[in-house]
Amino acid sequence: MTFIRRAILTTFAAPLALGLAACSDSADETAEITGEPVAEVAPPEGQQWSQVTQLTEQNGHLIGNPDAPIKVVEYGSLTCGTCAYFTQNGFEPLREEYIESGRVSFELRPFILNGLDLVLVRLARCGSDEAVVPLSEAWWNDFQNGMSRAQADQEAVRAAMDSEDQQTRYIAIAEAAGMLDFFAARGISRDQARTCLSDPASIQAIAERSRKQGKELGITGTPTFFVNGRKLQNVVSWEELEPILQKAGAR
Repeated sequence: MTFIRRAILTTFAAPLALGLAACSDSADETAEITGEPVAEVAPPEGQQWSQVTQLTEQNGHLIGNPDAPIKVVEYGSLTCGTCAYFTQNGFEPLREEYIESGRVSFELRPFILNGLDLVLVRLARCGSDEAVVPLSEAWWNDFQNGMSRAQADQEAVRAAMDSEDQQTRYIAIAEAAGMLDFFAARGISRDQARTCLSDPASIQAIAERSRKQGKELGITGTPTFFVNGRKLQNVVSWEELEPILQKAGAR
């Protein structure tokens, strides 16, 4: 069975609410990250650092100073309640106090837990590179409503996931889970979304990258954070991440 098929089947292998509550898992290695205080770096003229986005070699989306001495990477799942909690409580201070200073960059890489993740990630990536992190942030900020819509008609979602027609399967999932209206209100038209979701090769690529990176880096749950290449242990909230950034020099 392919990874993408397993991801689809996983969505309703257990009650979804339980799966969301259990999406986090501790990483297995952390060394003390320390550094001297880092000076702020001015952004390009006429811009803020949070407006600077680039697609990385790992196919993540990095915002901020690409040469920042402190680099944060989050492997996140858009169906993960713990990831949503981090965004709701931590992303604004991370952006305003650290990314905008030019001392810290933030890269979001998707980690696929289930079939809904595949659809959500493809929709978030359906527009420009600059829109990916803001769309993901918006979804997490509206997480309870979004996942309530997705669970409202589980039979329809399950039926869509069981479809053998790869050209229409992901469109049907998005429609059954009530996702198209959310993204249409944020710049991804329904026609644009359907076009993106009718490209199974792009969705397969998302799934395979997640599988490969998860295996190589030992990622077993979300969110998993890295700072300057080091995987953080038992760090899933802003309250736990911010002191690490400060010790690394963002102070």
